Amino acid sequence: MSHYRIAVVVGSLRKDSFNRKLAHALARMAPADCEFHQVRIDDLPLYNQDDDGQQAESVQRLKKEIAGSQGVLFVTAEYNRSIPGVLKNALDNASRPYGQSAWAGKPAGVIGVSIGAMGTAMAQQHLRNVLAYLDMPTLGQPEAFIHAKDGLFNEDGTIGEGSKDFLQRWMDRYIAWVKRHNG
Repeated sequence: MSHYRIAVVVGSLRKDSFNRKLAHALARMAPADCEFHQVRIDDLPLYNQDDDGQQAESVQRLKKEIAGSQGVLFVTAEYNRSIPGVLKNALDNASRPYGQSAWAGKPAGVIGVSIGAMGTAMAQQHLRNVLAYLDMPTLGQPEAFIHAKDGLFNEDGTIGEGSKDFLQRWMDRYIAWVKRHNG
């Protein structure tokens, strides 16, 4: 395969989300044979098993976007030491009905940025537990718990010099992970 489509799930709905900025900056660091596209999760209904037989259009769209991707990049905030509810809702919706999960087998990367010194370490650990159950092979190393501080982003939205090399190495490892799992 010479072209890789990566679905990007940002676990924050905030307009000026640091995680959305990070997602855009990471996409700019990817090689030319990779296309990153952010999937929409803000319009999904709250997951209800009663709806499994007739999923909402927004859920069907999400499942189609995930199915059409060779990998999934999760860029998540941390709320109360865990993943945001909107992200968990997206995971639940696209994994159902049982046996028809869009996530299964998709190689995943997990990263996040927060104003806290620990970055999104707890949210990432919780997310990794869910992804293991969803049968998503998830890049284990390097871990990246990004602290949002002055200089993280340049004026043009790219990654600042202090974090650029580390995040480029992370991105290179993630892309190699996706390619490895796509033969």
